[in-house]
Amino acid sequence: MGDGPWSVGDEGWRVMRRRRTAWWRRAKVWRRPAARARVAVVGALLLCMTAAVPGGAALAAGTPSPYAYAPDAQFVPGATGSAGAAPLTAGRTYRSSLPSDGKIYYSLELDAASDAYVSATAVPPAGSTIRPGDGIRVSVEDSDGRICSSDSETYGIVATARPLAAWAGREISVKPTRCATRGTYYVVLERINRVTSVPDPWDLELFAVTEPPLEQTGTTEAPKGWNSAPPTPLTGDAARREGGSGFASAASIGNGVWSSDIEPGRTLFYKVPLDWGRQLNATAELGSSSSGKGSAGGALNLSLYNPVHGFVDEASVTYDGRQKSAELDPPPPVAYENRYARLDPLNGMRFAGSYYLVVNLAAEVAEKYGEGPFRLTLRVRVEGASQTGPSYAGESQPEGLFQLGQGGTGGDQAAGTAGGTGSGADSAMTVLAVSGFGTGTVVLVVLGVWTVVARRRAAAL
Repeated sequence: MGDGPWSVGDEGWRVMRRRRTAWWRRAKVWRRPAARARVAVVGALLLCMTAAVPGGAALAAGTPSPYAYAPDAQFVPGATGSAGAAPLTAGRTYRSSLPSDGKIYYSLELDAASDAYVSATAVPPAGSTIRPGDGIRVSVEDSDGRICSSDSETYGIVATARPLAAWAGREISVKPTRCATRGTYYVVLERINRVTSVPDPWDLELFAVTEPPLEQTGTTEAPKGWNSAPPTPLTGDAARREGGSGFASAASIGNGVWSSDIEPGRTLFYKVPLDWGRQLNATAELGSSSSGKGSAGGALNLSLYNPVHGFVDEASVTYDGRQKSAELDPPPPVAYENRYARLDPLNGMRFAGSYYLVVNLAAEVAEKYGEGPFRLTLRVRVEGASQTGPSYAGESQPEGLFQLGQGGTGGDQAAGTAGGTGSGADSAMTVLAVSGFGTGTVVLVVLGVWTVVARRRAAAL
């Protein structure tokens, strides 16, 4: 039999006897009601932990969660009126829930000088049906109920859910005579149901930001004469870069050609650092399929969001099995003065920092061409020379958001060019982290109970 662990020498028999004895003692321990109760408690806590993780059932079944929330996002309930509005702190990210009907309120304490913005990312439940015109509206109001600004974003012809973000703010730099006092302001959210009510509540991620005033005010007119002609598409081999599942886990990319796999129903997030004066051009391409037939309207969607998660622009195309591309209209170069433009695609390019490319492949594609995955290619061109930005009279919240390389959310210089390393893939630890404090507490309790059980069993042996 040789000298391996299963050889039947004297020592081998002694080892086998010890193993049989240990097994018998463990069996005796298991017969004790207290031991069975401890194991039952551990099992129940593990079950609770799974339920506490957003989309826990989907994760257990292998289905990806529709959105990865910021790991430090704290849950805050929306109030049905301003009187009970929970406070939001600038520089923080929150989680909440948006009912199908009615408005919900949050409060925000502001000074008399800074611009403030709040973005709301709506996350319908995975597999839910979306009707054309469904969407969200977010407003910022003062204590007299006057609307400082408001924004709404809705779904197009695609019938499957995907994350959708809208933003609003108190903009002293743009409207100095409106909502310019120090005090309490209110963030008001509501669902838009233009066809019929969808009863399921939507999860929310809220991001509150402040932008300090300038040390010296310059021109108050939007730039003119920028190059709006589509550039020649980039060519060459694509570098592999898996997209993230939310703003917080967005994968860093820069100038170049990038590739990933995408399944129907998935939304991938990428971030591109843009300095003042830089111009972004982006195209998303979906590879062809050799099987299936028919077409899915608006199947491939490419959206652009700015550093405060504010919507800038989008493009979408129908997929019919042939290779397709969705190309964004070239936005203007990043400039502080873009905020004075009247049109959304222009005034959203008002900050330096990380801009987000968000790609969604509609679930309907699976019905016609299978589950995939499909080959996704991003062609990103960043042009223009970096310019000296405005001199702020203070810090943004979060700090460094509008300064590249300063350590803030927008300060990401690690993207480089195509061919760099790195990944936006979410790890199992991130999945646990995004579930918030409640799940973290359950994890600690489970580990504690498990340790006690293990020690008592060891003592019994």
